[in-house]
Amino acid sequence: MIGRLRGAVDAIEDGKCLIDVSGVGYVVFCSSRTLSELPNPPAIASLLIETHVREDAISLYGFASSAEREWFRLLTTVEW
Repeated sequence: MIGRLRGAVDAIEDGKCLIDVSGVGYVVFCSSRTLSELPNPPAIASLLIETHVREDAISLYGFASSAEREWFRLLTTVEW
């Protein structure tokens, strides 16, 4: 499980960013709040990560603060 990424910000797009960690580019889905706190490419950034593994995908969700990550964790436990 990936818990944190630190690397160069390669790109910031709507809803996600690309973080280069030692030559490997990770696509990280983020809220607009977290994306607004990232430095402009190619600056170094650090994100807390929540890794979600499904049958058809492995997704990384990034957070600038542990409080935001805890809210995300709480929301993902809600059942419909």
